[in-house]
Amino acid sequence: MTASASPASSDLPPPARFAYNRHTWKEISYLLANLPVSVVAFVLIVFAITTGVGLSVTVIGLPWLALGLAGARLYGKGERARARGLLGLRIDEPSPLFRKGRREPGTDGFFGRLWTGLKDTVAWRTALYAFIRLPWGVLTFAVTLVGLIVLWPVLPFVVRGLTNVDRAMVRGLLSPSDGLERRIAELESDRGVVVDTAAADLRRIERDLHDGAQARLVALAMGLGLAKEKLLEDPDAAAVMVDEAHGEVKLALQELRDLARGIHPAVLTDRGLDAALSSVASRCTVPVKVTVDLADRPAQAIEGIAYFTVSELLQNVSKHSGARMASVDLWRAEDRLLIQVGDDGHGGARLDGGTGMAGLAERLGAVDGLLVLDSPEGGPTTITAELPWWERGTA
Repeated sequence: MTASASPASSDLPPPARFAYNRHTWKEISYLLANLPVSVVAFVLIVFAITTGVGLSVTVIGLPWLALGLAGARLYGKGERARARGLLGLRIDEPSPLFRKGRREPGTDGFFGRLWTGLKDTVAWRTALYAFIRLPWGVLTFAVTLVGLIVLWPVLPFVVRGLTNVDRAMVRGLLSPSDGLERRIAELESDRGVVVDTAAADLRRIERDLHDGAQARLVALAMGLGLAKEKLLEDPDAAAVMVDEAHGEVKLALQELRDLARGIHPAVLTDRGLDAALSSVASRCTVPVKVTVDLADRPAQAIEGIAYFTVSELLQNVSKHSGARMASVDLWRAEDRLLIQVGDDGHGGARLDGGTGMAGLAERLGAVDGLLVLDSPEGGPTTITAELPWWERGTA
């Protein structure tokens, strides 16, 4: 999932000291640049917006106003970058006004795009920011410049106080409108993960069909063709070929069953997570104790994700843990489905360890899930996964 904006306290550099450090010099540079940046922004943005409002009764008024607001958006982007670079302020970017490759309702055509630009709250807040920044820029420039001459010993503390006001301004007027903006960005990122995962699964299924069952069926057809030709002239050889073909049919059916189980196992649909996870645990090379404490079954989508999450985690236990015992626990806590997989192996598992953990965390994040890994060197390993609880029939 996409990280949200950090609390204000985490954006502050180390406490100010009498000795000048790089953080102090960055803050001094930021305050000295406030005046020229504020003057340019005020002249361009406020002039464009006020003239656009004044000319709104004419043909060019509203397009000119929309252009001024678009310029305000660019100015806001530059100010956020400046605050990140010099003040260390971690702040999210607002969602783009027009998303590339997507048509939002009401944004088609000239008038639709014009109206979207005119009601852009991010741009209007940035215009307000540019308006109030001019007097503040004059003040900070003057205080910092004079302080470099006569307030040298205490200037770091003065600068910290001024830049804290700047941080509050940027955070209050240039951050995304509210949690909804951040949520939109998270959902767009999650959608990309879901699309990539689905495409990878389709490629895997196609590869398994082509390299496995399809190849066996082709060989079976050829074998039956040869057996047909030898049926009259050499019945014994034909019988041997038919017997081999029978074996190929069994293997092809087994591969198709394994493939179907990898897509969505029938036991999960028919009997739920308890039976399905017990089946997965029986194929693990390590003895696994499965405990499922669920009074009801979740939605099919969540049930499937929970099944494949446990299946992948148990595969990692078999391949990498060196464990003697493992356990799987599932239970519901209010509106969350909790999954905990533990083992007594040698530990040392990491999200970037090449065991598929990172991809699994992304898949869980795509549905508002979470993966927490606790695996110190020497073990034991405990992996906790959270999924939203959706009632059956709602998804």
